[in-house]
Amino acid sequence: MLNQQGRPTSAGIAGTRGRRTFTSNRALQMEEALIFETGRHDVTGVDLDEPEPFASRLGALARADAIGLPGLSEPETMRHYVRLSQKNYAIDSGLYPLGSCTMKHNPRLNEAMARLPGFSDIHPLQPPSTVQGALALIEELARWLMVLTGAEAVAMSPKAGAHGELCGMAAIKAAIDAKGEGATRRIVLVPESAHGTNPATAAAIGFIVKAVPTGADGTVHPDAVRALMGPDVAAIMLTNPNTCGLFEKDIVEIAAILHEAGAYFYCDGANFNAIVGKARPVDLGVDAMHINLHKTFSTPHGGGGPGSGPVVLSRRLAPFAPVPFIRRDGDALSLVEHTDGSQSLGRLTAFHGQMGMFVRALSYMLSHGSDGLKQASEDAVLNANYVRACLADLMSLPFGNRPCMHEALFDDTWLKDTGVTTLDFAKAMIDEGYHPMTMYFPLVVHGAMLIEPTESESRASLDLFIMTLRDLARSALDGETDRFSGAPYLAPRRRLDETRAARNPILRWTKPKPIDG
Repeated sequence: MLNQQGRPTSAGIAGTRGRRTFTSNRALQMEEALIFETGRHDVTGVDLDEPEPFASRLGALARADAIGLPGLSEPETMRHYVRLSQKNYAIDSGLYPLGSCTMKHNPRLNEAMARLPGFSDIHPLQPPSTVQGALALIEELARWLMVLTGAEAVAMSPKAGAHGELCGMAAIKAAIDAKGEGATRRIVLVPESAHGTNPATAAAIGFIVKAVPTGADGTVHPDAVRALMGPDVAAIMLTNPNTCGLFEKDIVEIAAILHEAGAYFYCDGANFNAIVGKARPVDLGVDAMHINLHKTFSTPHGGGGPGSGPVVLSRRLAPFAPVPFIRRDGDALSLVEHTDGSQSLGRLTAFHGQMGMFVRALSYMLSHGSDGLKQASEDAVLNANYVRACLADLMSLPFGNRPCMHEALFDDTWLKDTGVTTLDFAKAMIDEGYHPMTMYFPLVVHGAMLIEPTESESRASLDLFIMTLRDLARSALDGETDRFSGAPYLAPRRRLDETRAARNPILRWTKPKPIDG
């Protein structure tokens, strides 16, 4: 049922909610039981010969009972996993508005390049003489990253953003130790709005974390940093653009304060997607910054991984870059695997990074060119500001209706007295076919809703998304709480108790006891 404005009424939603089918399927969206519930122990899609007699060397560790894994035929196996995959939301399904995550389109050209022989079928333990093309690709990608950031060196081995943070902070620690200040410089400053991995990384590496307050305008002010400075400060970990979707306008002054005191500037590069081709972080005073290839340069993100988090280093930190790194001798390339008395911080990981991600990232760079990378940043910022401008009359902006960078941040002030929470609003988005935006982050904003449309989305895609959010907002403001209180109504599973699930997870399936009678 629709009201006069064409929006579903509470009765209409209740009617949809109340329909049931014999199979529990929703049209062509199939209900799928757990494999443990449908599988049989005597079925398999593959016939395996009985092994020849052998003497087990497992001793007391040998299995005494049958393994008990469920079996499916090949058609059943295919249907099971295809049906499960249809319950996933992905960037290939629709707009993914997660803020501070840059869930952009992964061009299929990247995938084709990553599957080329010589990239997809090599092994990290092959002699360097047999993988000269792969080493040349890593060298070229590293050159692009240094050009785009103004860096003196880049570490390619970190496997993801948090691993990159560890690398950058380890380089800072090595530099401090080299100056004989390791015992005194123990403090790392972290803004209140930072990603949670920042203080975790600093603490993990042995530093003491001090919070830097976020100003009323959503940025870090130089005076707040200056007030915390002293000979015990090792570094600051600052995200720019920050997690409020704003550019830290005082970054140059903040860097100068750190450097004057002998400390270092670590920049969280999670949001580099907003400034590629527009500003070079090292020119702004940054000493180290990790780059999430999955966010900025379109390699697969999350479950589509694996990740890759190269770390660029300024001249001050370049001597402390980890091994391995590539060395060129004429036309020949080799991997430097040992520190050999240098100031290198040592080895972070077994090998030299994620080759498949390197291929995808360089493919993205070369297919776009320098002008295309700059346009991607401009389009990402344009799209975010379009979303902000089109929703600002209904949804409240915590730092005023002023331009943002690549993500627009709203709070829950506009929901006051409606009976609808940020969580309710996000769950209702699922019924409309959208993955919710980032919720309740950054923590400095109450009831935060952080939206990043990325540069991948068309005007038509954004218009539909915006009108959907406007429709939901109107329902909330008009008191149609039934649309939100139990949402999602149309998903394969209804609303879960996330808090209970996190605190008391059920990680093992147990066969239900038979019902008597």
